[in-house]
Amino acid sequence: MPYEGEDPPLVEPDVELNELSHRLIGAAFEAYTQLGPGLDEILYRKALCREMTLRNIPFQCEVCIDVIYKDELIGRKRIDLLVGGRLVVELKAVEILTPLHKAQLRTYLKIMRLKLGLLINFNSAIFKEGIKRVVNPSAT
Repeated sequence: MPYEGEDPPLVEPDVELNELSHRLIGAAFEAYTQLGPGLDEILYRKALCREMTLRNIPFQCEVCIDVIYKDELIGRKRIDLLVGGRLVVELKAVEILTPLHKAQLRTYLKIMRLKLGLLINFNSAIFKEGIKRVVNPSAT
């Protein structure tokens, strides 16, 4: 059932996925602290990947996913990060996050049949205000 303009009800992920998201946020905070706001998204992605490597957080960068429509492959889409094979991370360096950014991440979660994603905007004056947690309620 689609949610028209509203976030779906909060469904907590399992303990392992929750811990993975906390570790990723810690790594992102370190990259943000060291670099500060105002740079390009690609620089933040490279810094975050370096930080996750240093912290032994498993990840894949710029993962291509298949987009299937009615049993036919219609194309591929690149996601910024897949952490631990379970957490989709979409990075931004924009003035303000919009509902479209969250909808984009929700679509990736739906396509991949994953439960949790993080939207991280490195251009926030206050880091925690640039983090949005997106849950796919239909994932099992």
